[in-house]
Amino acid sequence: MFKLGQRVVIVADSFEQGLPVGEYGYLIARDRNPDSAFSWVLRIPKIDKQIAVVEEDIALEEQLLEEEANRISQEALLDFALATRNEALFRQLMGMEDAEEANDEPAKESMEEFIRKVNIKAWI
Repeated sequence: MFKLGQRVVIVADSFEQGLPVGEYGYLIARDRNPDSAFSWVLRIPKIDKQIAVVEEDIALEEQLLEEEANRISQEALLDFALATRNEALFRQLMGMEDAEEANDEPAKESMEEFIRKVNIKAWI
């Protein structure tokens, strides 16, 4: 996923090393030692240090920007749906269509089918 020399952003500090979360750094080496928990060596220009990090603590800048753009567009659509009182769009954005369709299916069965199911459950 990552390549040497790539610019990444520190998103977490799993081993509590005092990493500056939110800052960027450059991947300068890969740690292939099977006994080490760390997988990359990161050069952080702001603090002028090289620190070994795990892959879960870093993310690509492009990936973070894309996730943020998706989140903002989702919020904007939700605000639009609420402002225009567009219930269909609101349900689609909130993922409520599946639950509504699942609730409609039992109501479509006939009265005889419902009584048969109740009798079977009562008998057991």
